[in-house]
Amino acid sequence: MRAVLQRVERAHVDVVEPDRPQPRLVGELPGPGLVVLVGVGHDDGPAQVAWLADKVAGLRVMRGERSVVDAGAGVLLVSQFTLLGDVRRGRRPTWAAAAPGPVAEPLVDDLAAALRARGVTVATGRFGADMRVHLVNDGPVTIVVDTP
Repeated sequence: MRAVLQRVERAHVDVVEPDRPQPRLVGELPGPGLVVLVGVGHDDGPAQVAWLADKVAGLRVMRGERSVVDAGAGVLLVSQFTLLGDVRRGRRPTWAAAAPGPVAEPLVDDLAAALRARGVTVATGRFGADMRVHLVNDGPVTIVVDTP
């Protein structure tokens, strides 16, 4: 799994639906916390989910060198397979490293559940949807995390 963590003052995610004229709010982080964009690879499973949940919950990147748990902050978790894009050759990214939806979606759901089990308030996007992520960076602080 690969995650991009951004410390934010606030954030929300809207979903664009073909039958609705306006995007619909599906997840919101009204106060300080982390936006976590996560991509799932073919070899990822429960061990990577647990490791990443521990890392996100405990990483001391909030103000005052506190974790989201220490700060009582939340997480906006958004699935993003494009994090696993490979652009080393040519001009078009390849998404071959990204797990297909039926594999990735349950792992993203498991990550949200694992974060909640660690005491983190979690809002989410909608898997596979056309999403618009709105955020106000705090710092800015952006960290890329790859699971072992």
